[in-house]
Amino acid sequence: MRSVSNYVHLYLYTLVLIMFPALSISTNTLSAIESLTMASNKTIVSSGEIFELGFFNLPSSRSRWYLGIWYKKIPARTYVWVANRDNPLSNSNGTLKFSDNNLVIFDQSETPVWSTNLTTRGDVGSPLVAELLDNGNFVLRQNDRDGFLWQSFDFLTDTLLPEMKLGWDRKTGLNRYLRSWRNPDDPSSGDFSTKLETTRGFPEFYALNRDSIIYRSGPWSGNRFGSDILDMKPVDYLGFNYTATNEQVTYSYRLTKPNIYSRVVLSSTGLLQRFTWIESEQSWGRLWYLPRDLCDDYKECGNYGYCDLNTSPVCNCIQGFEKQANDSAGCVRKTRLSCDGKDGFVRLKKMKLPDTTVTIVDSGIGLKECEERCLKDCNCTAYANMDIRDGGSGCVIWKGDIFDVRNFPKGGQDLYVRLAAADLAVNQGSSEDSLMNELAITSRRYISRENKTDDLELSLMEFEVVALATNNFSNANKLGKGGFGIVYKGRLLDGKEIAVKRLSKMSFQGTEEFKNEVRLIARLQHINLVRLLGCCVDKGEKMLIYEYLENLSLDSHIFDITRRSNLNWQMRFDITNGIARGLLYLHQDSRFRIIHRDLKASNVLLDKNMTPKISDFGMARIFGRDDTEANTRKVVGTYGYMSPEYAMDGIFSMKSDVFSFGVLLLEIITGKKNNGFYNSNRDLNLLGFVWRNWKVGRWLETVDPVIIDSSLSTCQAHEILRCIQIGLLCVQEHAEDRPVMSSVMVMIGSETTVIPEPKQPGFCVGKNRLEIDSSSSTQGNDECTANQLTLSVIDAR
Repeated sequence: MRSVSNYVHLYLYTLVLIMFPALSISTNTLSAIESLTMASNKTIVSSGEIFELGFFNLPSSRSRWYLGIWYKKIPARTYVWVANRDNPLSNSNGTLKFSDNNLVIFDQSETPVWSTNLTTRGDVGSPLVAELLDNGNFVLRQNDRDGFLWQSFDFLTDTLLPEMKLGWDRKTGLNRYLRSWRNPDDPSSGDFSTKLETTRGFPEFYALNRDSIIYRSGPWSGNRFGSDILDMKPVDYLGFNYTATNEQVTYSYRLTKPNIYSRVVLSSTGLLQRFTWIESEQSWGRLWYLPRDLCDDYKECGNYGYCDLNTSPVCNCIQGFEKQANDSAGCVRKTRLSCDGKDGFVRLKKMKLPDTTVTIVDSGIGLKECEERCLKDCNCTAYANMDIRDGGSGCVIWKGDIFDVRNFPKGGQDLYVRLAAADLAVNQGSSEDSLMNELAITSRRYISRENKTDDLELSLMEFEVVALATNNFSNANKLGKGGFGIVYKGRLLDGKEIAVKRLSKMSFQGTEEFKNEVRLIARLQHINLVRLLGCCVDKGEKMLIYEYLENLSLDSHIFDITRRSNLNWQMRFDITNGIARGLLYLHQDSRFRIIHRDLKASNVLLDKNMTPKISDFGMARIFGRDDTEANTRKVVGTYGYMSPEYAMDGIFSMKSDVFSFGVLLLEIITGKKNNGFYNSNRDLNLLGFVWRNWKVGRWLETVDPVIIDSSLSTCQAHEILRCIQIGLLCVQEHAEDRPVMSSVMVMIGSETTVIPEPKQPGFCVGKNRLEIDSSSSTQGNDECTANQLTLSVIDAR
């Protein structure tokens, strides 16, 4: 029974309201004897006039009414919470009022459609009041008591406001999570949700489409989640709190500056986005969103694969693993684990840790003990620190397959993956430090393996050293630009001139191609191959440091109207000879048979003496001594230089390099580019032009006019004709018809060697039949093949 004092208290409270009707509804509260009706158009406004609560409907559904909260001062109506999102009112006769110690929304027939659903309350003698706070929290409390009996912050919709908590109340079992709207005009519960999961062994955020995971943040590492899911772009007005105690596991954020509005929203399409109100533009500015790239897709690279946006394709196998026949299934071990103490671990740096579904967490041991425990358990496949602060602490152990791993250039943490001893020989991790370690190993190891007298030491330079040498990569130091980035001239402190190839962050050439180029050039020593002095893998950059070659690239000479006049036939012949010698070395004379796959004029550099040097080995492939050809699904290279079998079927060999050499040789002779070639006779490429004129004896018409002058001797004219014939032999359509480079060298260097008659070139695309006899109207039977070429993957260079 209520006490007399309680009755008196209630009587006095009612009397005040009767005597002063203007106070019947306070601006930010709703008392136990008040109601909020749609008919009155009244709302509840927080004391600072930041948020407003009331009934609303949306333009596309005028017949559905909701109780919600929105920003008061922002002109673009922005809803942050909806009470009856899944049970709207069918007309505008709804009412919000107290009933049996609960806040309830009633429809026109006094049927409840939503309730705070409290089963107990505190002091029964204290009046209840509902209040809208300035942080957007709509609370139910006793008028003379601290604390809340109920709050909207415990029942989130699609928006996370400052001070709202995502996660678990362990005392009540309440899980606070975001649920998207059905669509932009329908606030009912949509398909997408974002939850902080703790039942999987290690707290992390998951985004789901119904019951299917579409994104995972990575676990809490002591100062952030794996991908900083709520702090992708640091700003000075945001602070963040993560709490893990016996009572709660929650994550929230706060605003550290006044007069700023910021919110996190889960859209109806599944994007988690942070918006901040920009007053000057009167609009919401998006700071970040998730998922934001292919590597954010859950399990994108399958078991034992990791995703890296700097590689192409983005999916890679962890060292010691290889692709399965079905790429989507991920990778499998090359060598089974022995579980006899001989297994070891590869260290992957800056990684998003694997899915934590099957993990064991021990906060009381360090990394060394974690490794020992993993080795003793045959089911253990990886381990990592639980907390990365102060050098790292705690232990997380994965059992079974690991998946949903990615590389973070700026963030992530170390992951140790268990391998058999046989697979620990070379570290192929994707991080910068792993790459630096590998390059250091490469620069030492091949001294002893190939030739102890060769100076193959590589300088591993810091970013600051390279920036200083290039005057901070100034435009004045720019030597050229290609598909993989910009090349700068530099000067080291000792006065040595260098050329710096700075890979673009948008480049198709990722870490693997970069490592490939470094490995290859480090072990290649030839006068006609560019010399690599060092590399830089620092500050998120990948750069190659070459010897500086004063005369830049060959294409800057033979395709330039002014410069090509300085290239007489003898210089062009010597350049051709040097390129052939360099290619012969790659194919035959180096310890490893190397297919360049991207030989072209811009990849031939010239020193001060115009000595040619083949460069750019990012796409090169190593062959065994007995290998003759290989196949790839990823066709890379430059249109106009690729052989037919490579462009059409992905088959490459020494003969595909020979084709590229043939194209380059004909370009040197004619001064014209094969790619984009056009002339009045409607030959659609340079090969067709040279082939047609050579067949009818008008080969002289194909030669660059600047080398046809009175100083050209008869011997040199024969030399030019011989080189045209050699070039046509190299670009024949069928690989088996083309000569190898050793034969090419013999033909170039000997006037007595008999040169075979070439067959028609590959990609000799044209609309006219060959004119076999210019004095006859009879058309020949030979015709250039009109190949209609479609390449699914071409790396533009």
